Amino acid sequence: MPKRIIAIASGGGHWQQLMLMRPAFSHHDVHYLTTLPGLPDEFGITAFSIIPDCNRNSKLEVLRTTAALAKHVWRLRPHIVISTGALPGVLALVLGRLAGARTIWVDSVANAEEMSLSGKLARRYAHLWLTQWEDVAEATGAEFAGRVL
Repeated sequence: MPKRIIAIASGGGHWQQLMLMRPAFSHHDVHYLTTLPGLPDEFGITAFSIIPDCNRNSKLEVLRTTAALAKHVWRLRPHIVISTGALPGVLALVLGRLAGARTIWVDSVANAEEMSLSGKLARRYAHLWLTQWEDVAEATGAEFAGRVL
């Protein structure tokens, strides 16, 4: 039975890694969220929404992003929320978990030495907390299941 999935990533490398994971979602009803207009169009994605970007230094933007994400979680009622980063992805995991969704965090392959700050925050909200580096998994307790890239 197909699951409703929210797949979210900020622009840049986070989005690229999420796009490499698309085949894993092919039999499900996926709605993509990102912070940069035009990214979904580049990949032929039709079920998407653009949300405001935020970072830890912009409290007002964090509130705006959280409100936008809450609207999408409420409307879509996902079974699963998955993110490759950054802070908007963490916020989506929090809201998804509150709504009863299973949550998955895949930390960026760029973080070869330690878990990203967003990844550290995601730990308490992710049912499945993944890193793409074996050494980081050993140091943090995250799971390692291979690399996207």
